[in-house]
Amino acid sequence: MKTYSAKPGEITREWYLVDAEGKTLGRLATQIADTLRGKRKPQFTPHVDTGDFVIVVNAEKIQVTGNKLDQKRYYRHSGYPGGLRSRTLREQLDRRPTEVLRVAVKGMLPKNRLARQQITKLKIYAGPEHPHEAQNPRELELDS
Repeated sequence: MKTYSAKPGEITREWYLVDAEGKTLGRLATQIADTLRGKRKPQFTPHVDTGDFVIVVNAEKIQVTGNKLDQKRYYRHSGYPGGLRSRTLREQLDRRPTEVLRVAVKGMLPKNRLARQQITKLKIYAGPEHPHEAQNPRELELDS
């Protein structure tokens, strides 16, 4: 019996829509990362991008548990000496709510070329509107 290995040309990509309103950040991010990698498909192959597209709406209404809104910090560096800047989760949600979810999902993907290709299939929008109606996205069944 031979092991099946997916070829890049024979992969069919689906479009899924996720409403992030009221969802917990980490639990939602793990399920999005699995969908982007293709782990929800029977033809999953680790070294081939078999994943689907994911559209996330209402990213600004995501929930976190505990005191993370004031204690969790996001860091970035300008590249210059003394250029380290940080924001709390509350400030980041006010200024760039889409980046909160993008950073969470990116951290759950492998750190290689394939993951950089997979993260481009993630489309995040702060509000309820998105420009991908032509793709007929289906609702993604999330595990509770």
